[in-house]
Order: sequence, then C-alpha cells, then structure tokens
Amino acid sequence: MEIEILVVRDCSNRQLAVERLRQALDEAELGTTPFTTRVIADQAEAERSGFTGSPTILIDGRDPFGEADAAPSLSCRIYRTPGGVSGAPDPGLLRQVLAAAAGA
Repeated sequence: MEIEILVVRDCSNRQLAVERLRQALDEAELGTTPFTTRVIADQAEAERSGFTGSPTILIDGRDPFGEADAAPSLSCRIYRTPGGVSGAPDPGLLRQVLAAAAGA
C-alpha cells in the first residue's frame, strides 16, 4: 500500500494529519506501513495531482475522502467528522479506509 500526505507549505493541519494517520495505521495493525509527505508548490502541481486542499491523504493514489465536484486548489481543506468539522480526517474513518485498502 502506498500512502502519501499532500500539503501546502506551512499547512497548519499537517501535524494533525500525520498524527491521525499514524494513529489509524496503528489501530488497523498497519503501524509499520510507511508513508511520505509531499509539498504541493503551485496550482499546476495541484491540478496534476488532483490536490483539492491541504492536507490530502492519498492511499494507492486515491483520495478516499475526495468530493467529486471539488476543484484542484492550494487552499486549506476541511473534513466532516462525527465530532464536527476538522482539519484532518477522523481517525476511525481513516482506520476503516486503511483496513479496506490493506485487504484489497
């Protein structure tokens, strides 16, 4: 499984996304799974990457939390979670996505 966190420079939610991803990987018994972080520098790169806001977590090149009508953008991203809006995906939902991807 290939996991990548895409962010803009100085993303205020970068650390939160990393922490939630690590938590979800541990809870899914995938704690040794590596991931990388890539900074999206400009709009052209955002368009090439399908980047719809920072942070974006890609699993095998796919954004499991992506919205079909979202345009590529260098903006901050908001996630809907059971606890309300957040700057990173809910760890429980992220764990489910990771477990499903690992089983695929």
